[in-house]
Amino acid sequence: MVNLTEILEPIAAEFRSLGIPEPIVHWGHPLMMAIVVFVMGSFVGLAGWRGRVVEDKDAAIKSRSDHRKLAPWMFLFMALGYTGGVLSLVMQHQPILKSPHFYTGSVVLLLLLINSAISLSGFGGNKAALRTVHAYVGSTALCILFIHAVLGLKLGITL
Repeated sequence: MVNLTEILEPIAAEFRSLGIPEPIVHWGHPLMMAIVVFVMGSFVGLAGWRGRVVEDKDAAIKSRSDHRKLAPWMFLFMALGYTGGVLSLVMQHQPILKSPHFYTGSVVLLLLLINSAISLSGFGGNKAALRTVHAYVGSTALCILFIHAVLGLKLGITL
């Protein structure tokens, strides 16, 4: 079986050699990801739903456009934050796979990847069912992210 910590240790050692202050290594990931999750995630989710349910056609178009512009950036920041969080654990000599926070983050990234594929497919030729799946998969990812944040706070306090 592949030992993820052993694979990432040389990269973590490079970051450790930079002399990054311990509070930044420890709390930098949670702080940055809280901004991504609570600010960007909430906005992307609300814009997506607003684009689906609002009666005003112009408002719906604007909301869908906002969602379309920001969601890819949110996915990018989530993927980068995921990587940073894993590296942070390795830098602190903590096990990666024993944390439920790792698994919720992995599930969220998988769900967002699925949602990206649905979106990039043009919703399968603009099929309403795929748009609905996209909305619910995204909402599920956001709900898991809130649980993820609680688990991350708990992890940060215990380290």
